[in-house]
Amino acid sequence: MTFWNSMFFKTKALFSAIRKVSTMSIFDKNILPYKKLDSNLKIVKDKIGKPLSLTEKILYSHLEDPANQDIERGVSYLKLRPDRVAMQDATAQMAMLQFISSGLKKVAVPTTIHCDHLIEAQIGGVEDLKRANIDNEEVFSFLKTASAKYGVGFWRPGSGIIHQIILENYAFPGLLMIGTDSHTPNGGGLGGLCIGVGGADAVDVMANFPWELKCPKIIGVHLTGKMKGWTTPKDVILKVADILTVKGGTGAVIEYHGPGVDNISCTGMGTICNMGAEIGATTSLFPYNCRMADYLKATSRCYISEEAAKYSESLLTPDKGSNYDQLIELDLTSLEPHVNGPFTPDLAHPISKLGENAKKNDWPVAIKVGLIGSCTNSSYEDMARCASIAKEALAHGVKSKIPFNVTPGSEQIRATIERDGIAQILRDFGGTVLANACGPCIGQWDRKDVKKGEKNTIVSSYNRNFTGRNDANPATHAFVTSPEMVTALAIEARLDFDPTTKSIKGADGKEFKLSDPFGDELPHKGFDPGQDTYLAPPEDGSSVSVDVNPKSNRLQILEPFEAWDGKDFENLIILIKVKGKCTTDHISAAGPWLKYRGHLDNISNNMFLTATNSENNEMNKVKNQETGEWGGVPDTARAYKAKCLQWVVFGDENYGEGSSREHAALEPRHLGGRAVIVKSFARIHETNLKKQGLLALTFADAKDYDKVQPSDKVSLIGLDQFTPGKPLKCILRHADGSSDDILLNHTFNEQQIEWFKSGSSLNRMKELAD
Repeated sequence: MTFWNSMFFKTKALFSAIRKVSTMSIFDKNILPYKKLDSNLKIVKDKIGKPLSLTEKILYSHLEDPANQDIERGVSYLKLRPDRVAMQDATAQMAMLQFISSGLKKVAVPTTIHCDHLIEAQIGGVEDLKRANIDNEEVFSFLKTASAKYGVGFWRPGSGIIHQIILENYAFPGLLMIGTDSHTPNGGGLGGLCIGVGGADAVDVMANFPWELKCPKIIGVHLTGKMKGWTTPKDVILKVADILTVKGGTGAVIEYHGPGVDNISCTGMGTICNMGAEIGATTSLFPYNCRMADYLKATSRCYISEEAAKYSESLLTPDKGSNYDQLIELDLTSLEPHVNGPFTPDLAHPISKLGENAKKNDWPVAIKVGLIGSCTNSSYEDMARCASIAKEALAHGVKSKIPFNVTPGSEQIRATIERDGIAQILRDFGGTVLANACGPCIGQWDRKDVKKGEKNTIVSSYNRNFTGRNDANPATHAFVTSPEMVTALAIEARLDFDPTTKSIKGADGKEFKLSDPFGDELPHKGFDPGQDTYLAPPEDGSSVSVDVNPKSNRLQILEPFEAWDGKDFENLIILIKVKGKCTTDHISAAGPWLKYRGHLDNISNNMFLTATNSENNEMNKVKNQETGEWGGVPDTARAYKAKCLQWVVFGDENYGEGSSREHAALEPRHLGGRAVIVKSFARIHETNLKKQGLLALTFADAKDYDKVQPSDKVSLIGLDQFTPGKPLKCILRHADGSSDDILLNHTFNEQQIEWFKSGSSLNRMKELAD
């Protein structure tokens, strides 16, 4: 046993022995908030006088002023007090730079930073982590010292993926947490309301300001039956994505309930909640149950399950007769394994139809790479079930025909699967165990087996499969499915192999059919915590120095954006009219650009690189409306900025879906953008635009999108009368001298209008603090 293992178990034993007041985690002094939450909820229930869903119970119990808060689903803006904040290293850089610029001395709520995004998959876990520590030394040092100075817990590189660390250490039933990553909803698997936000929202909460959220609608998913055979929790969300599509959950929380809930493991529930981000949901969650209690016990948090049990009926489960805005019925018994893709996570195929659909659509049937793990599917249960498949295949003398990459979700998972022999089985199968990090899931993958532009297929247990997402190759057809299905498909390396019905030829020439996958939900020997990866902040960090080299190309101190000058926006240039899907990956690519997340000017060179220009159906090629020359989007934006010419962007449906990265809002603002006008927005991105002082507007009539010509000059009229609920007038002045007047809707409330007037929410926060 390592020194850390020994100290870990001694600390936990001592902590449990002396516990008289239950804290939110072994790393926090803050007590579990159940008593206060229950009291707040009683105030709201007396006022509303009707049964409440679980979503409503957790949200309303966290209201800053429950007695006076106006509550109307889809209309009211709730002022909330989250219990904690979590940030990953890519988004934490900008969030901490914003917090530093606020002048505050310490975060007001428990906050953690997790280093998981800046580790590139190349060779294997040990080598890749070593290289990442060298390549990103400046950034990791900044985050570590900033954490120490401002009272933030710091999880070092190699700790694991933020969402798995949260589930293992910080999530609890009834928690309200915000996180600067779109897959923060993973914590819903442990009964928390965990919501992805931009860094500016995190700064508000860290600075002790209430957090504002538009009161969400609630989509209920009623689960019945029990999964069998090859069906997994991943198939639940793949099917829900098929039903709701990538924008069907926008403005809503997905609340799972019904007798089928108890037939899903805690980490399986986490998988379902995690990928709810792909349907635009604000978050997803499950009610408190025995599977959560088992997981809390396995992760040394019995005291939380004991406290939660006291509030199970009043706070942690929905009332009988609670109302949902939409209800989906899903029978787990009849649910078939699914594979979704390519290019979008809501294009669903039952495994029995996948091969047929691939051939019909001319998708490459041969699979080049299989990848399991990620924040969505990297639990002990996931790895154990994959190992059962691999072990059976090896017994027949066969293994993966293709590269097979394995990403453990955390150091605890890595250490435990190594101890229990699971990792070795996966290696014998042909697998490479990568670092405990995001890796290929977010584009941190130095892929060598195909050339860029080469048409190919990969299959993963990840959550997101937008064009170029994993390997920066727009010709890669990426499919998402369960880790078990990825493992099985890797044996034959073909999309038309259905392990539920087809046989495999063993090394002896005899055919065999894979058994249904199986594996322990939790390790019998308990979890092995692995190496020490956590740094607690000192009681007083005032003497800690946080330096940012002014010559750095990785970090840059932020300069405030200019305030609105009180005038209408006249004759704005159109930088680009985007055609079709435009995710935050299209607006601000990840992969190799992640290294510039702390340097706004440098990362702005990736703005709109892969968005399709409606004028020519090309990427990163727009016409400079002043010179007539064609050039890259960021280059053209910089040319306009150099001449003090402000511009606007037009877009299509569900604009800004995907990651929570606020750089997709910061970059347009930094390079001279003033408004983004689209048919509809994804929730997080719309808020991020507002936070940075940009006008986020939607066509009152979606058909007006077709009236916009790339050479138009755009005027936004009546800004001096900018008020909640009142549309803005837009004049499109065409090159031939004609014009069109159209109306633009918005969802700005009074506070958000003040952000616009001040130039950003951070500017407004400073004004209020002075």
